[in-house]
Amino acid sequence: MLSSPADGAVPEARGGAGGEEGSAIVEFIFLAVLLMVPVVYLILTVGQVQGGAYAVVGAADQAAKVFVLHEDGAAAEAAALDAMNLAVTDMGFDAAGAQLTISCSADCSTAGTIVTARVQLRVELPVVGSLPGVSATAATVESSASQKVGRFK
Repeated sequence: MLSSPADGAVPEARGGAGGEEGSAIVEFIFLAVLLMVPVVYLILTVGQVQGGAYAVVGAADQAAKVFVLHEDGAAAEAAALDAMNLAVTDMGFDAAGAQLTISCSADCSTAGTIVTARVQLRVELPVVGSLPGVSATAATVESSASQKVGRFK
C-alpha cells in the first residue's frame, strides 16, 4: 500500500543531490560552446586555405595566358602581374600577399617557348588576420601554369 506524506511534508529528492536540479542544461550549453567554437574556426580556416588554392590556380593560369600574348618583355610582365592581382582579388584575397614568378624555357618572345607562371599566396587566418597589426598566416599555397608562345600573335 502506498503511503502519502504527512500534511505539508515535502518528499526528499532521490540520490541526495539536493539543489543540483537543472544544472545539466547549463553544463551542456557551456561544453557545447567550448567544443563548437574551435570546430567552427577549423572549418573556416580550411575553407580559407581552399579558397586560396583556387585563387592561385586561376591566377597562375591567367598570368601565363596574358604573358604569351605580349611581344615586349616588360609589358608582358606588367600585364601578367595585373592579371594575377585581378584573379587573386576576385577571390577575396589581398594581392599584396601574392607573388608572381615568370620563367621561360628559351627567349620569352620566341615562338614555341614554354612560359611558366608560378604564383604563391599567403593565406591569413580568418578573423585574426583582419586585426590591425596582426599577421597570422594559416598557409602558403602555390600553383604554376605553363603556356606555349604561339607562332602568330
